Amino acid sequence: MTRLEAGTLAPAFTLLDDHGDKVALRSYQGTPVILYAYPAAMTPGCTTQACDFRDSLASLSAAGYAVLGISPDPVEKLAEFRERDHLTFPLLSDPDHKVLEKYGAYGEKKLYGKTVVGVIRSTFVIDGRQRIERAMYAVKATGHVAKLGRDLGLD
Repeated sequence: MTRLEAGTLAPAFTLLDDHGDKVALRSYQGTPVILYAYPAAMTPGCTTQACDFRDSLASLSAAGYAVLGISPDPVEKLAEFRERDHLTFPLLSDPDHKVLEKYGAYGEKKLYGKTVVGVIRSTFVIDGRQRIERAMYAVKATGHVAKLGRDLGLD
């Protein structure tokens, strides 16, 4: 599995969001993006993480960042997740995990002591030139957004 490193070009993508609209990374040219990969909408850890991003969105936006979530969930489930938890940033559907694989966020991982294949909870900070600024793999759902904010100097 390939892992992205700082300075490399972010893999391009166009995916459907929770409204069924196409979202392309290239449309964020000139804007730094936080792209976070999560395993499944409406599960406890993913809900915690999404709500943390939602609750931190004002400070992230004030610093110029756009936030995008990505998972293999279908558009309909993402729409339900957005509505249920009042999420205010795009959730992207990657049902065949091709984009997740390009980012190194899909593959073998440990889950309750067993090796399984699935989404590796990851966060990517992509600069305005579409280059990877930070690639963080196997992050924790709880506390990650606060740590990211500190790492980005937003406190």
